[in-house]
Amino acid sequence: MLATTTRTAVTLEDVVKTYPGGVRALDGVSLSVDAGTFLAVMGPSGSGKSTLMHCAAGLDTPTSGRAFIEGTEISRLNETKRTELRRARVGFIFQQYNLLPSLSVADNITLPLRLAGAAPDREWIGTLVDRVGLAGRLHHRPSELSGGQQQRVAVARALVSRPAVVFADEPTGALDIRTAREVLDLLRALVDEFGQTVVMVTHDPAAAARADLALVMADGRIADTIVAPAAPHLARRLTELETE
Repeated sequence: MLATTTRTAVTLEDVVKTYPGGVRALDGVSLSVDAGTFLAVMGPSGSGKSTLMHCAAGLDTPTSGRAFIEGTEISRLNETKRTELRRARVGFIFQQYNLLPSLSVADNITLPLRLAGAAPDREWIGTLVDRVGLAGRLHHRPSELSGGQQQRVAVARALVSRPAVVFADEPTGALDIRTAREVLDLLRALVDEFGQTVVMVTHDPAAAARADLALVMADGRIADTIVAPAAPHLARRLTELETE
């Protein structure tokens, strides 16, 4: 287990993912992430970190092995059922925000609920909006916001359905250093204050150092599991892997 809690948010059991041409992106990966954990996934280009996230989130299916979210085996669901599960129990944060430009901040945040046909919890939405610092921006369009503010909208959108896990794919990759730090502070606070589970794929050792635990991928396998990761250690390990 990655933390001492009573509930497992994400599990992979001996997951293999092979693409056409025989490329093995994941080679027997097993992983268990307890609820309330902030996990960073790192590795050189082509190491399998993005494929791991896609299989864990139900965006892709393993060639073999099993993937679970809160005990539900998503790897055996058909595409319709996987989509329904993602809408209800998974949040996503992307590098490029993926906000709809024609919608207001408020409508972007609540979009997952509308797509799922779920009623909004106004109290929870108010808590989220306050926590991400967007109370005065709800009627603005994304084009009227800074990059950091847009990513805050994306964070609130990811959390609006109270998901079992939030997957963040290079969430600070398009931000300057100061704004990236603010977004990482926010993700860390969501874990600490709300017990949110976050799985973040990143190439940045400084970003990964904000997590409780870092997985370092190489050649489709977990090469290292580092508790309380430090940026210099992660940077050295990545350099070693890239030169092996």
